[in-house]
Amino acid sequence: MPRFLQLHLLTTYPAANLNRDDTGRPKTVTFGGADRLRISSQSLKRAFRTSAIFADGLPGALGTRSQAFAGALVDALVASGLEREEAVTRAETVITVAKLGKVKKGAPAQTEQLVHLGPEELDAIVGLAERLAQPDGLEEKSILVLKDKPRAADIAMFGRMLADNPGYNVEAAVQVAHAFTTHRAVVDDDYYTAVDDIKNADQTADRGAGFIGVQQFGAGLFYLYICIDAGLLLDNLAGDAGLAADAVAALVSAAAIVSPSGKQASFASRSKARYALLEVGDEAPRSLAGAFQLPVGARAGEADQYRDSIARLTDLRDGYKRAYDEEWISHVMDVDRPDGGRLADLVAAARAAVTAQAGG
Repeated sequence: MPRFLQLHLLTTYPAANLNRDDTGRPKTVTFGGADRLRISSQSLKRAFRTSAIFADGLPGALGTRSQAFAGALVDALVASGLEREEAVTRAETVITVAKLGKVKKGAPAQTEQLVHLGPEELDAIVGLAERLAQPDGLEEKSILVLKDKPRAADIAMFGRMLADNPGYNVEAAVQVAHAFTTHRAVVDDDYYTAVDDIKNADQTADRGAGFIGVQQFGAGLFYLYICIDAGLLLDNLAGDAGLAADAVAALVSAAAIVSPSGKQASFASRSKARYALLEVGDEAPRSLAGAFQLPVGARAGEADQYRDSIARLTDLRDGYKRAYDEEWISHVMDVDRPDGGRLADLVAAARAAVTAQAGG
């Protein structure tokens, strides 16, 4: 049965700053001795996880990652008649005894760490309110809210780590690489001014700009690699083949359609994947990032970054097939070709692979 699904995507972004560092500069990486633009996997996973595609495709099966997850419990306790200060104290007891994290000083009923919890775990926390509101509170040993395998597709795919309670960690079934440009790329500066409408209308006033600033951006064709362990995904979801298939379908769609939200108001850098290669098989996974170690454009005759990038991917895939006798089953979508396939076909293939892995 096919255990692994590999997704390779090529997406064009014009001027954009989708994922920036602490100085506001687009993230970069040096690969093959050449500077490239980069979008971190953390940024991509959050964009996927919080997308409408995930919300619509996985209703009731998505977790919430927050430091303030106990706020609903505090509200429930207050509604039951406790003073807020006492409600916060009891909610913090739950955080500590259930080993959900370390209580953050100066932040009522919040944790120092982000905690990713599934829907039934969040319900269990709020469900403690009635018993917790009693004068004697709860027996400490009874405050157990974590599930070994929470029914949350995002946790099953991207994993979670609970430093204070590692027994409830979830190993990620989906690995997401950092996207990077297939070619050499630089960060540009945009010097801009903002005009003061009122001052500018005054004929006697200084007509200088009301504000000046600089923002940075970059542009290019990004390669993204995602590896899905269908067996581990099924195990994380306690064998729920239907939910696992829905999760993979949502992921393939989101990876092709959803972009990080960084600076979208300034650049409208919305895009969809122009090329997607889905590989299904049971062999050791491998990225095709090596196809771009020498940046596209560096070889004689390379003038079309898009088509040359596809050619590089195809050549390396064929090389691995020849050298390692690989037998991956490939499905391709190429937007620029009339017969280039559809995203729906890749989604269907991904669903079928997960169903086959489940033995259905």
